[in-house]
Amino acid sequence: MNNVANKSEQIRLLARQGMSKAEIAREVGVRYQFVYNVIRKSSSIVPISTIKKDRSKLISKPVLEEDALLAAGFNRAGRWIRDSGGGILIDGKVPYEPGVYAFCQDGQTQYVGVATMGLAKRLYFYRKPGISQTTSIRIRGIIDEVISNSPVHILVAMPENLSWNGLPVNGAAGLELGLIQIYSLPWNKRSAG
Repeated sequence: MNNVANKSEQIRLLARQGMSKAEIAREVGVRYQFVYNVIRKSSSIVPISTIKKDRSKLISKPVLEEDALLAAGFNRAGRWIRDSGGGILIDGKVPYEPGVYAFCQDGQTQYVGVATMGLAKRLYFYRKPGISQTTSIRIRGIIDEVISNSPVHILVAMPENLSWNGLPVNGAAGLELGLIQIYSLPWNKRSAG
């Protein structure tokens, strides 16, 4: 019993120092679940997840203005509107080539995505998402909710593919990831962290 108490104290000490649960489990030589339970039952320790959330609030990403995308070479392809049945559809012409797309509202970019199968086909899935397409379903719900307030513009770009030290680099995928990592894009889950 004394050994368990010592391990619990060691876990609490390491947690106060900001070490993650997984790191604590490795350090102390116990299972993750044991560490989790000790921390959860210790009222004097601020949960590590809370510390991470508070730290992320301090780091703010800049907003990506629609005009910045246009200046960089994106083109307006259309906008989301209501169809006669109350659904959504694109008012405009979307290219069939692969590329990057952005949804902008009130001059700010809300979402950025990559269409490796082609832009027109990818955007169709927001209009009629399959049952397993959770991102398409989520974004379609957001579009459906907000287009009554102000239009959601669709911008597209088809960057060239590149190479790095003789290896291929997908220009569209790289651009999408770069934008998500640098800018605040409220509808992109990956932009939050």
